[in-house]
Amino acid sequence: MKVALVHDYIKEYGGAERVLEGLHKIYPDADVYTTVYLPKFLGPHAARFENWSIKPSILQLIPMKGKMISIFRFVEPIIFRLMDLRSYDLIIVSKCGNYASINSFRKRRGALHICYCHTPPRYLYGYPVANRWDNSFVRKTLFVLGRIPMYFMRKLDYIDGQKPDYFIANSAEIAGRIKKFYARDAIVIHPPIDIPKINIPVPMKDRKYYLTGGRLSRNKAFDLAVVACTKLNLPLKVFGKGFGGYGENDLKKQAGPNVEFLGEVSQAQKWELIKNAKAYISPSLQEDFGMLNLEVNAGGTPVIAYNSGGVKETVIDGKTGVLFDEPNVESIVSAIKRFEKIGFSPETLIIHAKKFSSETFEKEIKRFVADKISK
Repeated sequence: MKVALVHDYIKEYGGAERVLEGLHKIYPDADVYTTVYLPKFLGPHAARFENWSIKPSILQLIPMKGKMISIFRFVEPIIFRLMDLRSYDLIIVSKCGNYASINSFRKRRGALHICYCHTPPRYLYGYPVANRWDNSFVRKTLFVLGRIPMYFMRKLDYIDGQKPDYFIANSAEIAGRIKKFYARDAIVIHPPIDIPKINIPVPMKDRKYYLTGGRLSRNKAFDLAVVACTKLNLPLKVFGKGFGGYGENDLKKQAGPNVEFLGEVSQAQKWELIKNAKAYISPSLQEDFGMLNLEVNAGGTPVIAYNSGGVKETVIDGKTGVLFDEPNVESIVSAIKRFEKIGFSPETLIIHAKKFSSETFEKEIKRFVADKISK
């Protein structure tokens, strides 16, 4: 088969890019179509995409394109329709929820078109997003004026949702959103979690700090973890780089001397942070799935997480972590105090994470594709 993979854009490395990487591992000769490819923004993860056959759109020619990802939403219906994928037998779309017309490329009759959906566009359906729209007159004005095009973008997104032959959702949470917004059924195949080949957990008694971080965007609500640990005077390490105009400087304004900021880290550095942490604090709002929570478990570390979205499918309260019910500082403070009274087994956490391994992801994707091709 001649295979194509389609992804919104390649600018940062997060959960969606890990799924793209997992798909590329299954189909290493696949061409990867995307709006823009910006390796200089990928930091220590740039090498992951080297030697791939990446085919960016004409937007790649635009100066300062790294700052125009959101603006591209107003032209992306045209951009994806210009993509000619008629020579491919299998097309797998990695829909991150950034663009509403990602499935609108040209394809030949009889080609198998599968959409792996991380989420329908959060900004179209009222879910918390990275950007804040109420902190300036200009942003408020743009938000009001944007309601009319947003109406049409929701229409386009619905039409786009009818084009794949099949949907795969990364969680039951997202399968529900696909049903609600596209009236389509979806099978759930969880994303691939990186599991260390050799994993000797650090004893819980030897761990001295809490950990939070990842993609530092507003909807991840890491500020709640920073303020909670500052209030309790607990050592907290924060890793990751900013996203959507929000980042480390915004968090530093609310942090006490007990909070250390590490910036973007490599995968190896992240593993060291995880396995030496008492717990990872995840206040993310309406998480689509929560790959990092499971990655933390894979390092033998429990999670303190906001009980919403896909987190309900990955964190077992009292066994692999502690859940809190309100996205506020007081709720996190109570959860940390409860966490301190529970004994967690690193081995139990690792066994739990292995259920979501890369090998499981590859096996289920291959089985799904083979089943649909045979029909």
